[in-house]
Amino acid sequence: MKKIGIAFVFLLISTNFIFSGKKITFDQAFQFKGEKLFKQLPMIFGWADNLNYYELKKGKLFKVNARSGKSKIFLDPSEYKEIGKKGFNLFNSSDKTKDFYKFLFVKDNDIFLFLRENNEIVQITKTKGIEKNPKFSPDGNKIAYSLEGNLFVYDIVNKKNIQLTKDGNDVILNGYASWIYYEEILGRRSRYKAFWWSPDSDKIAFMRFDQKKVPIFTMVSSKRDYGDVKKQYYPKAGYPNPEVQLGIADISNNKIDWINIDVKDYYLAFPVWNFKGDKIYFQRMNRGQDHLKILVYDLKTKNTGQFYEEKQKTWVKFFESKDFHLLKNGDIFIRSSKHGWSHIYYIYKSGKVLKITSGDWSVTRINLVNERKRQIYFSAKKEDSTEIDFYKTDFSGKSIKRLTQYNGVHIVNVSPQGNYFIDRYSSLNTPAKVCLRNNKGKLVRDIADSYSPVIKKYSVPKRELFRIETDDGYKLPVIWCLPSDFDPDKKYPVIIKMYGAPESQTIYNSYGYRPMRNFFLAQQGIIIIGVDHRGSGHFGKKGAELMYRDLGKWEMFDYIQVVKYLYKLPFIDREKIGIEGGSYGGYVTALALTYGSDYFSYGIASFSVIDWKLYDSVYTERYMDTPSENPEGYKRSSVLTYIDKYKGGLRIIHGTMDDNVHMQNTIQFVDKVLDSGKPVELMLYPGEKHGFRGKKGLLSIRSDISFWLRNFFGKEFKQ
Repeated sequence: MKKIGIAFVFLLISTNFIFSGKKITFDQAFQFKGEKLFKQLPMIFGWADNLNYYELKKGKLFKVNARSGKSKIFLDPSEYKEIGKKGFNLFNSSDKTKDFYKFLFVKDNDIFLFLRENNEIVQITKTKGIEKNPKFSPDGNKIAYSLEGNLFVYDIVNKKNIQLTKDGNDVILNGYASWIYYEEILGRRSRYKAFWWSPDSDKIAFMRFDQKKVPIFTMVSSKRDYGDVKKQYYPKAGYPNPEVQLGIADISNNKIDWINIDVKDYYLAFPVWNFKGDKIYFQRMNRGQDHLKILVYDLKTKNTGQFYEEKQKTWVKFFESKDFHLLKNGDIFIRSSKHGWSHIYYIYKSGKVLKITSGDWSVTRINLVNERKRQIYFSAKKEDSTEIDFYKTDFSGKSIKRLTQYNGVHIVNVSPQGNYFIDRYSSLNTPAKVCLRNNKGKLVRDIADSYSPVIKKYSVPKRELFRIETDDGYKLPVIWCLPSDFDPDKKYPVIIKMYGAPESQTIYNSYGYRPMRNFFLAQQGIIIIGVDHRGSGHFGKKGAELMYRDLGKWEMFDYIQVVKYLYKLPFIDREKIGIEGGSYGGYVTALALTYGSDYFSYGIASFSVIDWKLYDSVYTERYMDTPSENPEGYKRSSVLTYIDKYKGGLRIIHGTMDDNVHMQNTIQFVDKVLDSGKPVELMLYPGEKHGFRGKKGLLSIRSDISFWLRNFFGKEFKQ
């Protein structure tokens, strides 16, 4: 192990002071109760136009002039009392028109339309089924939704429902995604929606999923005398996927035009209408996920042509909205990692490709393209891999200007033409602030600051960001949280908290999400450490693709390197090194307590993948190929392979109805451990899925804290 960083760490410790303020309570850290340590930031609801944005304050929606800061009430829900009586919240609707004059709600599995102009609530469906994902057409005069596997449209003007598909059922889904597409391709934010309105509001592109060949996984609930059975179409690695078609429904004549392409063992995703509404751009990827094409379908000629093609030696990913921008002339900007780092490329319809950005750094998002001024606004980790800044450049990429100031993470909301942007930013020891800047980066106005002098009354643990260099030269970013009364002459236990999945970065120079959870644990006399390995995103696609066909290998190598580094510090209790994580982080934790048991003493693994043969096809095969193509890789990556190295000290947790990582994973692990004669602490949460909230969620947190205090200090958590 190289010695880089050790002198730096001692310098940090020597400047740390012992505080004697109040301690953060459990209720403050985990339930948002008690005295508030931070001020609440305003909620920005997006831009009304290029000069005005919406801001939610005290239950009312204000329209704010970006230049002057003057605001006026735009929407006051108290004026519409019938909405409240029905149990609806205007700021939590299923959908709304851009002018905030029409709102959609789902209640008791039916759809309700609120017409603000008339102060009228209209129930537009009344069925025994469950309506899903109601969405307004661009003109606001129609509503599309799915019901029992079929796609429907409600015509607001003519007050009638139109059924667009008729073959839907539990197996055939029209406009409603199969589970695997929801989880791994379209994303959870889609809420299973798989349809897209045309710009003229006359047509809908939608995906049809045929699940006949997909194996069914059965989950049994403990409810009722004989239990409830839930059957899920779930393709595991190597098993058949749903067959997918892309159709265009014409609402005027209620006819469907199916795009005729080979989809066997291919994935389809993300149809995008051109501005005229006569062409659709969509993406097709092979099952091996190393070859992607952007195709264009012409509604007039019925022809499909190839626009762009990308191959990579490991894996490619679909271009989501943050990665894809279609120009009016038919050219496209994409964000691709094909040369080792994520950068912007200009794809001409002629076939020419121009690389706009370059370097050993990553673009994280294409925020906006101003075609008239030929400017691209984008976010990137250019200054440091732990920081995100906002930039602009021209279509040639010759001049890149940083528009944000202050080191840290900047999350921006850009006006429609890029004249202004709202910047929410923070750093490791600076709570979040919000300001408004113009397109030259000049500060127009500070909007809000979450810092509160109340925090001075508390003994807030100290956090530091530094890097640990591995034996083969990777400088891993690390954040640790030290007890506020830290004494370098004492010995401290450690909890390493991580996620660990490929290209899933967690270490940023930001104040973080719910930082008081780590503050609370550090108050107990524990050093809390977060770390990202070489495949997490800090080192581009070049680092991530080292994990290809060998999940678990580099995660363990790098985390063990961190432990070896900690061993060199005199204040670390090397007999009490803990690790915890959920989902992929649960996999890494279980691997650490088996494969890495010489270095990790205790762990909490939540809803963990144990063997990749038990997880879904899209995610697993992206990194591992199929079990038949990579049998040795699957064996090496399985936690079950290393049961003989398990020494105890693991708490493993699962929800009994987890439809993402099935409880089967945990049961197989516990079965093998018990057969080996070793102890393991198991906690099941009846009826819970992938993660727990409510009373069970709080109980899980308390139990986890007790686990650490019991094993580190021989006491239980009593607060």
